[in-house]
Amino acid sequence: MENSVFLGKLVEKGIINSAVYEKLFKELNFSNKPADEIIYERRLADSYKMAELKGELLGVPFRKVSAQEIGEDIMSFIPEETVSNYKVIPISKSGDMLTVGMVYPDDPRAQDALRFVAKKFSTSLGVYVISLKDFDEISKKYSPYKSEVEAAVKLVGQKYGTEARSSSQRVVRLDEGAAVSEEAPIIKIVSSTLQEAVDLKASDIHIEPQRTRLRIRFRIDGDLQEVASFPSTLQQPIVARVKVLSELKLDENRIPQDGRFRTVVSGRDIDFRVATFPTPAGEKVVLRILDPTIGLKGLEQLGLSEHNRKIINIGIEKPFGMVIVSGPTGSGKTTTLYSILQILNKDSANIVSLEDPVEYYIEGLNQSQVRPEIGYTFSAGLRQILRQDPDVIMVGEIRDSETAELAVHAALTGHVVLSTIHTNNAVSVIPRLLDMKVQKFLLPSAMNLMASQRLVGRLCPDCKKAVKVSAEIGKEIEKVIANLPKEEREKIKTPYQVYKAEGCSKCKNKGTVGRVALFEIFEMTKELAEILSLPNYSGTEILKEANRQGMLTLRQDGVLKALDGEVMIEEVLRETAE
Repeated sequence: MENSVFLGKLVEKGIINSAVYEKLFKELNFSNKPADEIIYERRLADSYKMAELKGELLGVPFRKVSAQEIGEDIMSFIPEETVSNYKVIPISKSGDMLTVGMVYPDDPRAQDALRFVAKKFSTSLGVYVISLKDFDEISKKYSPYKSEVEAAVKLVGQKYGTEARSSSQRVVRLDEGAAVSEEAPIIKIVSSTLQEAVDLKASDIHIEPQRTRLRIRFRIDGDLQEVASFPSTLQQPIVARVKVLSELKLDENRIPQDGRFRTVVSGRDIDFRVATFPTPAGEKVVLRILDPTIGLKGLEQLGLSEHNRKIINIGIEKPFGMVIVSGPTGSGKTTTLYSILQILNKDSANIVSLEDPVEYYIEGLNQSQVRPEIGYTFSAGLRQILRQDPDVIMVGEIRDSETAELAVHAALTGHVVLSTIHTNNAVSVIPRLLDMKVQKFLLPSAMNLMASQRLVGRLCPDCKKAVKVSAEIGKEIEKVIANLPKEEREKIKTPYQVYKAEGCSKCKNKGTVGRVALFEIFEMTKELAEILSLPNYSGTEILKEANRQGMLTLRQDGVLKALDGEVMIEEVLRETAE
């Protein structure tokens, strides 16, 4: 199916808007990728809706498929190479009928491959259109991690040498050299580990030398969990392999090093940010996984309530002013800024960012990474950005007085400025900027929105169950609800219902699937400007203004999400404070 036809139908059905259509239409003239793959990778539309529309256009029925319903006996009918190359998966076999799912049922090559399979097993074929989302989940089952790594460790043996050879060329394929090198088992171990981490949607990989072994841990949904353990003799060659991939110095293990590499994993371009750290047992390595299909999200996917989403949309539509997101490290601040940038990313806008480091590359943005070691700091870069004729400026973090002052002046001179800052809540942003020597009278004109956020686990929809509210938690809920804005109180159903999840096969017995953000958003208003004009205002007056605005606090937003069954009430109370 032609990309232009498919894009036109997506707009006609309201699955994408005309602005997305225009941008994609231009890009597809220079790309060999199908339109739905680009849309799926950037999370611009619902994968199921696209597949359903494709089925209508091609006259092929659409079907949702879960990885749990595909057994290993069925997987054996179509080899991994065919699955990967043609995006087809076996679904079931009944009698002499093999049912398959195809992402592109009109692809002649995929049709030929399936005809070969049908002939080989003397079966007829039943075909469904499936979504790219379901295909990605099911195709992961073809690469079992533990068996591959165990086989590689056996090949290595206990007497693997500790001399690592250097490489002058950047490695762009994880398995490059594996076919001919004596280091093939190590290459396989590293490749399989990275593959498994991406498949499990881990955010970080920790390679940690212990006294008697090498420990591998993944951070999944905010929690670290051990996934593999190797003999200590493998520590040096495994670290050396990661260093080769990220172009770090192999002969330097006394000081920390930072690097980065990009490779294709599960058919997606993934960036890995690498940091080494010397310990008495050897070098510890942490790899941050930057997967644009997970890390780049729309505002509706972040967990914003309708109330907060309206405030943000109004705030970012203003022609100038600052939007500052606060919260601790790892609370998703940068993800929120990227979501806003994707809305502002239009052909008519020049968007320039300063980041440390650039986490996700977004088409259409001019992104730059600061390098303090050579004097290219946030403040130095911000001075240069103002000479680039920007409309929107993103500063990764306001860390010092000079950056704060420059950001405020950029907002005052007609620019939209997005940034992050470290405070405990939204109302603390103003005192923090004043601590950084920003002049108080400038803030009412410069500020638009101040937000704060936290991340908590999203309950698994398949195994969550309603539970009785304890008397203690019931009192906390009552106290929070009593201070809610009237329109939010009226939406709450009684009696109160909270939820827990025991764990199931779909959530790998964790009880949670991903994380959701809790938000509080504070607006700059005339009333707040008047408070700031007073010679001796107090924090109490700012809190009163927040209440007047109807601002939902982090705890209030969390309790509302808990009553809706999105999150666990105990985690909300633990992660927020009143």
